[in-house]
Amino acid sequence: MNYRHAYHAGNFADVLKHAVLQRMLVLMQRKEAPIAYLDSHAGVGLYDLHGVEAGKTGEWHSGIGRLPAQSNSPLLADYLAQVAALNSEGERRYYPGSPELARRVLREYDSLQLCEKHPQDFALLKDNMRHDERVICHQRDGWQIGKALLPTEEKRALLLIDPPFEAEDEFSQAVNTLQEAIGRMRQVVVAIWYPIKAEKQLKGFYQALANSGAPKLLRAELWVRPADNAASLNGSGLAIVNPPWPLEEELRTGLPELLKLLDQGGGGYRLDWLIEEPVLAPTPGAKPRKPRQKAR
Repeated sequence: MNYRHAYHAGNFADVLKHAVLQRMLVLMQRKEAPIAYLDSHAGVGLYDLHGVEAGKTGEWHSGIGRLPAQSNSPLLADYLAQVAALNSEGERRYYPGSPELARRVLREYDSLQLCEKHPQDFALLKDNMRHDERVICHQRDGWQIGKALLPTEEKRALLLIDPPFEAEDEFSQAVNTLQEAIGRMRQVVVAIWYPIKAEKQLKGFYQALANSGAPKLLRAELWVRPADNAASLNGSGLAIVNPPWPLEEELRTGLPELLKLLDQGGGGYRLDWLIEEPVLAPTPGAKPRKPRQKAR
């Protein structure tokens, strides 16, 4: 209840989360069928990087502040275009959170369901989204999103699970929410954002994800400092269930590009599958599939 994302908006963890989210929504639109976007911890949707909260931390300077205005990278091009659209040329003041990015990229027949529990942030979220009839804001515990809002009327959905990770049980709650979501809507695309402080602290989380029963689960991580100092946020990751094609291939080139822009010394990245898609028995006469190659 005390967490306010305005202090951290636009930092290096937001860059990874929002660039990948933007790309997933774009890739899902290759099919004409409607999409429902769901957000477990939505925040206020739109942030002023020159405001009091962001000014106190200045975290955005080492995040979106390091990125160019434009890029040819599939991972970054659409994301940077949306940031630029909110600002005057050459300025970085307003930053779109996950709800605003989704609202801007989704089509007129898609829908958004946003959960935010913090009273002040919910009021700001509702005000920021008031002109868009596709958006429904819920002042409720985001951990209830799977039970409350799935399955959606739309046959295709993307759920972002994005808690502050201030409490020790939030990693297990994230996995539980994932399991509830796929139990109610097997084909849903789910992305869990998580912080990287000391990597050893995540071993139990990785194991729980691997045992979650998800159809397939891709892990994408980026750290800007050595991932072994529990006293600070060194990086972040996304655990993505049912990732749209060809997100894996785009991340394979996009993560090293992003690392070059954001690295503060000792950074790195990882891209691998915690749950591989089952390989069906080959059709007689068909050529065997080549094994996946893992990134460093």
